[in-house]
Amino acid sequence: MADIKLFKIGNVIDQLASSSVVLERELQVIIEKNMQIFFGVHFLASEYVINGGRIDSIGIDENNCPVIFEYKRSLNENVINQGLFYLNWLLEHKADYKLLVLEQFGKEIANKIDWSMPRVICIAGDFNKYDEEAIKQINRNISLIRYKKFGAELLLFELLNTNTVKPLQINEDAPEVKNYNQKTFADQLKQTSESIRQLYVNIKDYILSLGDDISENELKFYVAFKKIKNIATVQIYAKHIIICLSLNPEDVQIEDGFTRNVKEIGHLGTGDLEIRVTNEKDFERAKSLIEKAYKEN
Repeated sequence: MADIKLFKIGNVIDQLASSSVVLERELQVIIEKNMQIFFGVHFLASEYVINGGRIDSIGIDENNCPVIFEYKRSLNENVINQGLFYLNWLLEHKADYKLLVLEQFGKEIANKIDWSMPRVICIAGDFNKYDEEAIKQINRNISLIRYKKFGAELLLFELLNTNTVKPLQINEDAPEVKNYNQKTFADQLKQTSESIRQLYVNIKDYILSLGDDISENELKFYVAFKKIKNIATVQIYAKHIIICLSLNPEDVQIEDGFTRNVKEIGHLGTGDLEIRVTNEKDFERAKSLIEKAYKEN
């Protein structure tokens, strides 16, 4: 696996030494305090006790999906299997998780929990080739993230591999989805026109072509394209497509009927800049903004 080298440049070039052998408790605390900044996940609990173990960190991401963090503290620790065990427990104890969200963020967020794409994020100083191959064989959403510390002030996270599977089937009678009246993304895609479907395929292919670090996550009401965090979400409608980008709208020239600042407006998906795409011409205009979101996130 390629090593990452960091240099301080000036009159003299100085290589900064990295450390990543053992994940210290202090680093876990830093991650938990800044989980939203690092990974787009709202922190819920640390060392969450369940029957049969203790989940290192647990949260809810920007798509309202449950997220489990497991930290590999030693080379011999099988953190992937451990994370899968906790994920399966979570899927069998949704009420416990909902209560946790309810206590932290209230009823509105608790009612928006999306169980279609729960995931495990494994963080370690390093992974071996067997870890990366193993997650390809597992029908669960798992990300491997390597960290490195450079001195006391620099921390690097590298997304090594992510395994994204199809959304889990949800019981439509479950409390988690009763409050939603919108059609699902899959229904919208099925019912829209052929031209809009093809337009979506073109948008999807373009976003994925920006880098092999992008994954496609089909959620209940939209598709999220993400690296570690979302860069864009896409919603399908009868005559147009809505793309929400993780960009500051104040840095973009807003064009009436094409772009919109939705920072203070409730909307499906994530991102503060909304783009309305009705045809290929609109899509061509949107490409530079999509690329900007990719580079800035």
